[in-house]
Amino acid sequence: MAFDLEEQEQLATIKAWWNQYGNLITWLLIVALAGVASWYGWKNYQAGQANQASMLYEELQKAVAAKDNAKVQRAATDMEAKFTGTAYAQMAALVAAKSAVDANDVATAKTQLQWIIAGRGDDEFKAIAKLRLAGLLLDEKAYDEGLKLIDSEFPEQFASAVADRKGDLLTAQNKLDLARAAYQIALDKSDAQNPGRQLIQLKLDAIGGAPAKAVSSPK
Repeated sequence: MAFDLEEQEQLATIKAWWNQYGNLITWLLIVALAGVASWYGWKNYQAGQANQASMLYEELQKAVAAKDNAKVQRAATDMEAKFTGTAYAQMAALVAAKSAVDANDVATAKTQLQWIIAGRGDDEFKAIAKLRLAGLLLDEKAYDEGLKLIDSEFPEQFASAVADRKGDLLTAQNKLDLARAAYQIALDKSDAQNPGRQLIQLKLDAIGGAPAKAVSSPK
């Protein structure tokens, strides 16, 4: 009998506790389960998006191989609309810019590169787009615009390429002292095994070699 009374008291205590906290616990469980379901749903969505982006990028590459610039641009635009901010979209824009240049459609190439620069993607892709756009501006003799673009922020690993492009723009403006200094920075920042160093050295030699060092005033 004592056991029955003790058991009844325990059940009464549990019932009272559940009446007080049961709804809260139920809602917490619902929220937790919803969070887990959302996480798995998001992972599945991302996997599906990546698969679709991969297939569309493959179609773009086929268009490049066929030298069908119009199809390349359509695929890139589709990629940019559906997968904005992804690496696939940025890669597609770079490929589309190159295809447009090969097709003598510089305006479209610039638009593709500007899309990458203005977007929210990886800084490395933005850096590549800036360097390529600065090259197009160099060809158009838009030197000040190119220098403004080059003087913006870049990841450290692009320091040599940025200085090299800056040297090209300054040389075109006949600012040879500044150009020599830029090419020297490009050499200093490049890896000793980088085959591009030879071209930088050739450009530096073509405008008079190493930049003049400042002469200290006599004491």
